[in-house]
Amino acid sequence: MSDGKVIEVEGKITTVLPGTMFRVQLDNGHMVLAHISGKLRKHFIKIAAGDKVKMEMSPYDLDKARITYRIRETNLPPPGPRRPRRF
Repeated sequence: MSDGKVIEVEGKITTVLPGTMFRVQLDNGHMVLAHISGKLRKHFIKIAAGDKVKMEMSPYDLDKARITYRIRETNLPPPGPRRPRRF
């Protein structure tokens, strides 16, 4: 926003909607409609149902938000062994 008054919140994606829109449940139980920010779109960051995200909300409309960061899960299993490269 131009005046810099944003509310940063975290939530979990519950529903993936068309047009890069998502239904997100905040930690306090409130449901909001969110869209992806330009940086996530530019760098092809994939967001799926069940992902934890960080969002910015305007203090004037608390039903909509902009997703600014996808929080990675820390307890993922390590990647499998890499195959040798053949030329």
